[in-house]
Order: sequence, then structure tokens, then C-alpha cells
Amino acid sequence: MLKQIPSPTGLPILGNLLDVLYAGGSGEEAKDAGPLRAIERLADQYGPIYRLKMMGKDRVICTSYEIFEELCDETRFFKMPGAALESLNDKSAAGLFVSPSEKHPDWQQAHRILMPAFGPLAIRNMFDEMHDIASQLVLKWARKGSDQKIPVTEDFTRLTLDTIALCAMDFRFNSFYQDGMHPFVDAMVGMLTATQARQRTPGFIQKFKWAENEQAEKDGKYLRQVSEEIVRHRREHPTDKADLLNSMVNGKDSRTGEGMRDELIAANMVTFLVAGHETTSGLLSFAFHNMLKHPATYFKAQQEVDQVIGRGKITVDHLKDLPFLNAILRETLRLNPTAPGFTRGIRPENKEDAPSVGGYELKREWPVLYLLSKIQRDPNVYGDDANEFRPERMLDEEFNKLPKSAWKPFGTGMRACIGRAFAWQEALLVTALLLQNFYFKMDDPNYQLKIKSNLTIKPKDFYMKASLRKGITATSLQNTLTVTEGDVEKSTSSQDSAQAVHESTGKRMTILYGSNTGTCQSFATNLAAEAQNHGYCASVKDMDSGTNALPTEEPVAIITATYEGQPPDNAAQFLAWLDSMKEGQPLKGVSFAVFGCGHKDWANTFFRIPKLVDDTLETLGGERFATRGSSDGSQGDMFSDFDQWTESTFWPALLSKFGAGDICETTKKSRVEMDISTTTRASRLQHDVQQGKVVSAKILTAPGEPEKRQLEVKLPEGMEYEAGDYLAVLPMNPDESVRRVLKHFPLPLDAVVTIKAGGPVNLPTREPVSVSDLLKGFVELSLPATKRDIQTLKDFTSESVTLERLEDISSALYHTEVMSKRLSILDILETHSDIRLPFSEYLAMLPPMRPRHYSISSSPLKDPNSCSITYGVINTISLAGTGRFQGVSGTYLSSLSKGDVISVSVRSASHAFHLPASPSTTPIMMFCNGTGLAPFHSFVQERAIQIASNPNASLAPAILFIGCRSLCRDALYAEDFAKWEKKGAVDVRYAFSREPEHERSGGCKYVQDRMLKDKKDVVEMWAKGAKVYLCGSPDMVAGIRSAASTIVEERRKKLGAEWTKEQIEGFFKGMRNERIAVDVFA
Repeated sequence: MLKQIPSPTGLPILGNLLDVLYAGGSGEEAKDAGPLRAIERLADQYGPIYRLKMMGKDRVICTSYEIFEELCDETRFFKMPGAALESLNDKSAAGLFVSPSEKHPDWQQAHRILMPAFGPLAIRNMFDEMHDIASQLVLKWARKGSDQKIPVTEDFTRLTLDTIALCAMDFRFNSFYQDGMHPFVDAMVGMLTATQARQRTPGFIQKFKWAENEQAEKDGKYLRQVSEEIVRHRREHPTDKADLLNSMVNGKDSRTGEGMRDELIAANMVTFLVAGHETTSGLLSFAFHNMLKHPATYFKAQQEVDQVIGRGKITVDHLKDLPFLNAILRETLRLNPTAPGFTRGIRPENKEDAPSVGGYELKREWPVLYLLSKIQRDPNVYGDDANEFRPERMLDEEFNKLPKSAWKPFGTGMRACIGRAFAWQEALLVTALLLQNFYFKMDDPNYQLKIKSNLTIKPKDFYMKASLRKGITATSLQNTLTVTEGDVEKSTSSQDSAQAVHESTGKRMTILYGSNTGTCQSFATNLAAEAQNHGYCASVKDMDSGTNALPTEEPVAIITATYEGQPPDNAAQFLAWLDSMKEGQPLKGVSFAVFGCGHKDWANTFFRIPKLVDDTLETLGGERFATRGSSDGSQGDMFSDFDQWTESTFWPALLSKFGAGDICETTKKSRVEMDISTTTRASRLQHDVQQGKVVSAKILTAPGEPEKRQLEVKLPEGMEYEAGDYLAVLPMNPDESVRRVLKHFPLPLDAVVTIKAGGPVNLPTREPVSVSDLLKGFVELSLPATKRDIQTLKDFTSESVTLERLEDISSALYHTEVMSKRLSILDILETHSDIRLPFSEYLAMLPPMRPRHYSISSSPLKDPNSCSITYGVINTISLAGTGRFQGVSGTYLSSLSKGDVISVSVRSASHAFHLPASPSTTPIMMFCNGTGLAPFHSFVQERAIQIASNPNASLAPAILFIGCRSLCRDALYAEDFAKWEKKGAVDVRYAFSREPEHERSGGCKYVQDRMLKDKKDVVEMWAKGAKVYLCGSPDMVAGIRSAASTIVEERRKKLGAEWTKEQIEGFFKGMRNERIAVDVFA
């Protein structure tokens, strides 16, 4: 019996229009992305095939490879022109892309005449003209310089429009010689945007949008006029050039002997100009985005270009020898198909009694949109890493093993893209030419892909920066594009010495940081402030800025963290660059020192990145001038560790090798110079955050229990997330902490400071800012004082008792009296009133305010425009004996209520900490305690929504182990989980530390106890390929690790093949970030 295709419940007249609008998000970002993101999200909810009713018309969406393969059967189904192509349809003539079917006479005539014009030899002969336009792009970027933000999509659009125009019709738009886009592009975008808007607007409303309708008509008319004028010009000025236009003007149909009428030629010119440049510009934009997001791939591609082409002029024969570039383009079109979907329907001649697809009933009048952006990520074909960019899977040998319909970015059947070979040659040429001559980096290393959708999709707001490779200048490049390889060597070799000249005034140094959470960035800014005291002017940049740009005339300090063995986001390109240099000593002359941050709970990758940077720099010829420093974040003493390293190791070694510079008097006096007034001013925010709005706030625990809360936030426009991701929150210090500072110094509540010079780089300088706002939002007031801070305080007192106490707590008693009690600078000042520390010095000692990361506890399937977080609130008696201690972020969040503004940004979790790509076949086990439950609430909520939306959905089992005190006191979201458990979305196993005898606890006190009790289920789930997630305290994670080791040890004994402790640890190490994902919080 055929199954019914699931569908969201619709509204009268509108049908599922609001579902599409709502699922796609809100604001300009959602509008730009069009319906694509919405129908992708609905696919996550409703499954591999579902139906939408939009204003009286039904449309089926297919997202499964298995069903799509059936749709590719040309004897049963055929390609239909989609609604997006409606605006390209000239009623007087049907171009290739908009013909109703391949049986239409216009399509048949044009196809027979044009096929030879797109043959291999014809495409090969277009290479020189492609190179002509590509050279214009290269020279533009070279002349703009390395600091210029390149609007990637716009420039690639200029490139591809000019290329198709020149190659196809010998016409030059000259897009690189005008400031704006060519009017043809503006008209095309306007027309396609209007068409997309019509799909979301009821017809009776659309009739009243007179201005928009009139403009769309003007845009379409302009496109036709341009094409008709090109045809007319060729008729009046014939040439012998073998291009597409001549093929259409002079060609004869091999079957009928007739030529194409001018209306049909013009209609095809429009579709060639539009589709021929839109898709390729999107491919190039996505390809460079993917390479820069995966820098190891970028450097591997550049090495291939160097090996195959070198510095000589690229030729058409080089293109066949670039297999990795080929694979990059294939993988890009797999993940980011620029034409993300096509429409197919049941052939009229298909006489099946009960038409179906994939076992689902399919009515003849229902068109089927197959969504390539989902089909080409099907884990049943591409595996669990189907969502990852991995070009190696697209190298010829692996590519040829793919099922026949697994990769279809150019369409399928007779109506597949006729210009595929043209686009491929152009994309390979441009990619190779750019990699040959430039180093690239993202303008914003934290850029998250946004989509702009018209007829095709492209990245939105994606900017790069390009610097010429060593030995190349803008002047020499023009010759390089035309001369032979021998001449190239002569013209570029003289440039090396010129680029080595470094103008500087006084002593200079470079500080590079790799940081996701802001700690290493804070260290870098503090080190830059200290540099002034030693006569150095330091430039502070992220590590990616040091790619291909490490100086040799000045010391380089590198401060970086490790995140589960991976580099920070703004250091990934730098690491990939180091890894790409295998031979020789390319970094000879670079003097460096490295400081690393890590966390011992990730024992297998402890300090991996700083160690790797330190060792690799030396291997590649760099000279280490100071021993590597490090700090273990689990000890909570990172600032003191960094201070200790800079004082005892870094600065002595640097000054010994490079000497001290001239120290100006203002630097000697104070690190912060300021005026103070009583005129209030508003302060500004910092960090990569945007403004969200609080939707709701509630307490989750019973009175008397450690307080846990939920906060729901409406996200800023365009901000997206997946279940498992984090919400970064930039908090404010508690009002009580600010009041204590103002009281101590003393300062009026409405005082305003103007910081003139010096001090931490994060502070606003040369502009008035309220003292209250400065203390509340810019600096950390509650962190434990560092050893250096305490030593500094000794300079501002002469009392022997105080001096002795400060010496004790900065040395032997530091951990017991400062770290354990979280003794802040303010705590010390309040305890020792004889310390006369000026406010300016106090401010200079404070680290900058940094964002806090919280696991998101909701699924975007519930609401893509908002998310919730689950957090704890600390408000307890201060161990320092100075009143109460309030946690900064929890106190701030708990003060918010509905309608309040909050500064947030979404931060992606590691790829391992997301739901499996194959939810129907991959079981999951989750272990947590406390607020570590948050990401699993989002996981299970997503599963529950999928089950509720699609009666045919079949999800693999999921077991959730929860540790808390008691069911009725602090079992977070107990009602939600009970409801979802009844639906079959999860099997919940509790462990109550205060009520182990409770029937739901099964006599277990802690999560690891429950794991051992239910070890039979754990073993069975693991054997079925389960993925395991841990989120909780260090003690819980250690307990689970111990219990898992016990289970493995017992199993190996039963099998008669015992393992040593080391073998067991090695086994779990191999599973980390593959089948086991861990998130530890302090």
C-alpha cells in the first residue's frame, strides 16, 4: 500500500506559505536567502519527502538520494521549468532553460544547433578569451593592495558576466572598468528578486504592488533589449568568429534545415547571459569560502598549482593536470550547488495506474522539487561526514565509484546544463590563476556563511583580502600574465629584496594570538601594553594574519589555545600554512616565542597546538628566543601563569637578544592617563556580538536548591544555529561589584573618564565614557588577582604588615588564599585600606570583559529565530570574607526579563558535538549532570519534533543518562523529557544523588553508577554503532571514563582477550571526536 506524503497543516488560501516564511527565519538575511533555507529546515522536520500547498498549488519536496534516483528515470519523469525561471520566459520564444519540455519545437531546434558549439574543441578554443577576462580580475586585485576588502561575489559576477559575453557573442561589458555593477546585472537581479517575491505573495495582493510590478516589467524588457541589440548588431556586422551567437545566427537545424528566428536567438541569449554567469560566479565564491574555512585544503591546492604551472603563463593544457582543484570544485558543488534544486514531473506519456515515487503516492499534477543541497549530503551515500568539506572524496577514483545520481549539480538527462564544460574550464582557470599569484585570507575569520538567493545561490557579505605572493608586484604581474616562464623569473627575481625592506621607527615587535573565548587575546593586549615599558611598539593581530607574513627583523610572540586538539578559529589558516611547508627552512630569520593555554581534561590533546607551533617553527628554520610557556585552565590560574612567564622568561630573553628601546616618560609614569569629570556618557559594547532580545526567563529549580534558570533569546537577524551549538553572551558586572569599586576609590556614580593614552588596548580611548559603564561592561572585576597584580600593590603601601601579607599571598599562599577563595584585587584593597592604589592603575590591571559560552538548549526546528540557554546562578558568601560572591554572567542573565536587550552571538560546536548525519540508523547515548543537560534537551527536542511531524519517521534509539539531586527538586525539564519519552524520542535513565532509592534512580547515586547498572544496554547500543556524548562537570566526565573502562575491561575478559590499561585508554583516544564527543565545564 502506498504511503501518504507528510505535509504541515496549512491555512485556508495561504496553505503552507507561513510555514515557509517562518521556517526560513526573519529579517533581511532570511529574505535574501529566499525559500531555500526554509524548505531545508522543513526537510529536517518532515523527512526525505514532504508536500507543501502554496496558494492553492501543491508541490512535493524531495531530499533523499534514494527517492531522487527514482526521479531521474527519464522514462517516467521529465524536467519541468521551475517557478524561479518564470521571469526568463519570453512568451514569443522558449529558450533552452524555460521550455516546458524537451519535446517543444523551440527547445529541439536550439538544442540541435547549439550542441556542436559546446563541444570539447569549441570550449578549448575559448580559453584565451577566458584568460583575457580573468587577467583583468587578477590585475584589479593586485593594484588594490593587500588591505583592500574584496567583495568576492560581486567581483566574480563581473568576471563571469564578461567572460560569457566575450566568449559567446564577442561583446564586452567591461565590468571591471566601472564602479557599480553593469545595468544588465542590476536588471537581472531586480527581475529575479521580483519573481522570488511573487512566489511568497498571494496573487490578489501581488496585483496591487504596482510599483514592484512595473519595475520588474522594465527589468525584463531591458534584458530582452540588450540581447536583441546584440543579435541585431551581429546581423548587421557579420564576423567569421566561431562563437555561440554565430552558431545561432548562421546555424541550420540538422533535421529541418531551418535557422533560428531572432526572437528565439534573443531568448537564448538572455538565458545564457543570466545562467551562464550566475552559476559560475557562485561556484567560485563558494570554492574560495570553503578553501579558506579549511586552510589545509587551500595550501594543498596552491601547492598543486605551483607544481603543475609554476610561475609561467597558464595554458589550457595545464587544466587536465590539476586533479585536486578539480576535486575542490566538485566538492563545492556537492555542498553548495549554485542551482540548489530542479523541478521534475510525471511524464504525460507515463500511464501508471497509481503513480508513485519512493513508495509514496504522487498525483500527476504535483511537481517535485528535488533539493540538491540535501540530496548531495545524504549520509547513506557520503557517510557520517556528509556535511564536511572533504575534497579527497571527489578525486577521480572515488568520484567514479559514486552512485550514478549522487552528484547532479548540472541537472540530469537530456536537459542537463548544456554549458557545463564551459563553466568547468572557466572555474578551473580562474581558481588556478588566483592561487598562482595571491595569498588569500578572510577579511573576517569568524565569518559564518550567509546565502543570497535569486535564480541561484551565492555567499552574502563574504570578503577576502589578497596579498601578492613573494617576488610578485602589480607591475611585474602584467608581464607575468603574457610572457614565458623564463621571462617571468627575470621579471620577478628582483622584487624579493624590495619586499624585504621594513620601515620602522624604534623597536618593533609582533604579537599573534589564537583565541575563541578571548583569553589569549587578552594576554596579547596585556603584553602589548607591557611592551611600552620596555621601549617596544607592538602590533597585535590574530594568528591567521601571520600567514605568509612572519617578520624577520623583529621578535614574534605567539599566544594560542587548544580546543580539543584543534586550533582556534582565527589560527586555523596559520597552522595549515605551517603544515604545508615540508622542505627546507623557509622561516629562517624568524625569531619567536610561544605561550600556550590548554585544559588537562583533554589529556590526549593537552597543549597540542602551542607545542605544534613551537616545534614546527623551529623545524622550518625559525629561532626560538624564549622557552615555551604554558598554563592549564583547569587550575584557574592562567593570568598568573602568563605573568610569570613574561616576567621570568619572555622579557629577559627578548631584551638579551634584541635590547631595550627608548621608554617615553608617559609610559614610565602610568599605564593609563585620564581626565575625570561628572558628565555622564553611554559606553559602547565590544566583541563579535549583536543585539538579541529576551523572549522569556524562568527558574527551573525548587526554592533552596542551587538556582538553575532558562533564558529564551530572540536572535539577531541572520543568526542561525544547530542543536549542540553555543550562545556566546557578553555579560555585565553586577551592580554591587561596581558600587564597591566606586565606594573604595571614591568616585561619584555619574563620573565620566576620558582615557588619553596607554593602558589595555580594549579600553575606549580619547572619548568620554561613564565610569559606571566602563566598570560594568568593559573589564572583569571579580577574577582572582594574579601574582603580578599583588606584587604591583606592594608599590602603593609602606605598611610592613601589609607588605608581608602581600608577599605571602603572592608566593607560598597564592593558591590557598587567592585562587581557592577567588580573592580579587578589589577584595585585597578593601581588606588593606593602607594600599593607596590610584584608580588609573587599578583600571590598567583589570582584564577585559570576555563573552561566556552556554550550550543552546533548544532546537531550531522549534523556532529558528530564537534559542534558549540553561545556566546556573552563583550568589553565595564570599570565601574572601568581603560579603557575598556573585557570579558575573549568571547574575547578569538572571537580572534580565522579557524585552531586555542582550549582546549575543552563536558559536558553532565542534563537528563531533552535533546530532548524527543519519538519525534513522545511528543510535545515540548522552551522559550529563547539572546544566550539562542543556545540549541534550536540544537534541531530544529535535528528535521529538521530527517524530511528531512525520508519521513515517523512524529514528534510531536514544538513551539519556541524567545526574541530579532529586526528581522533584532539580530534575531540569523533567516534564519535557517525560512527554518526549512517551513519543519514543528518548529513553531517560536518572541517577539522584539525594534520592538513590527512588524508583526512577534504580538505586544509583551518580551517572556513572547508572551507566554500570545499565551496562548491558550500553554495550548493545555501542555494538549498533551508537555515538556517545558527554556534557558535565570534570568529576562526572572522569566518572564516566572510569565506568566505561570497567565495562571494556569486563568485556575483554569475557572474550578471552584482555587489554592493558594503556590499550583501553588508546581505544577511547581513537574514538574521541569520532564516536565520542565531550564537553566539560567547570
